[in-house]
Amino acid sequence: MKVRIINRSRYPLPEYATPLSAGMDLRADLPESILLKPLERILVPTGLYIALPPGYEAQIRPRSGMAVKKGLGILNSPGTVDADYRGEIRIILVNLSGVPVEIEPGERVAQMIVASHQRVEWEPVSELEQTERGEGGFGSTGGK
Repeated sequence: MKVRIINRSRYPLPEYATPLSAGMDLRADLPESILLKPLERILVPTGLYIALPPGYEAQIRPRSGMAVKKGLGILNSPGTVDADYRGEIRIILVNLSGVPVEIEPGERVAQMIVASHQRVEWEPVSELEQTERGEGGFGSTGGK
């Protein structure tokens, strides 16, 4: 599938790291390094603008290496870029560690997955069919 993209950053287009990667890394398009204090959040620009076809979204997800090594996460994970959005893709990074973390220009700060989705049409009813699980949730299937 081809997706139209504008790249206003100084970095290459996002790409898959391996032949079976689901996500493409997104880079911080920063003029200089930023120091993110513990529990501080920042909106990180990427310099990327995309035009997805109808029925698709781009999911913005954390990178596991950033989470484990630096304690960085994405607040609205996964973030959604809708097919009709034409603004810059930006990442809401948060420092969940206990120490300040430096974000460098060009650093890979998130990953993007393009996925299809369905639109639903609600069918109001007075009751739902029963299942074995029923209303069980939030750990109801056990811890092991």
